[in-house]
Amino acid sequence: MKTVIFACVHNAGRSQMAAAFFNALADPAKAHGVSAGTQPGERVHPEVQAAMAEVGIDLSGAKPQRLTDELAQSAHWLITMGCGEACPHVPGLQRDDWPLEDPKGKSVEQVRRIRDEVCSRVSELLARQGWAR
Repeated sequence: MKTVIFACVHNAGRSQMAAAFFNALADPAKAHGVSAGTQPGERVHPEVQAAMAEVGIDLSGAKPQRLTDELAQSAHWLITMGCGEACPHVPGLQRDDWPLEDPKGKSVEQVRRIRDEVCSRVSELLARQGWAR
């Protein structure tokens, strides 16, 4: 089983959406997604929770967590979304960066657009790797 970490700064928006979509769409026997942040916030942004609820994904119980070297070492992929140099470098770990806008404080229409782009990128990754359900 492959583990993919989705990382952003506060682990309260983009990375939470990505991991949730990943786990909803991936074959659980092939891959699992985790989200983390370099400076975790206290909670997932309410506007992100609302946008995800619209597509049937409940993030009300999700808690931001710190991206540690130990967590990164247990993964096969690290996909960053704005943490840049603050994200750990782990030799041998596949890495990609998705330059996605931070949804914090954005209008519902903007958060929906970001959510849909996250879902599209996750779907493309799953298809490319052969991990989709």
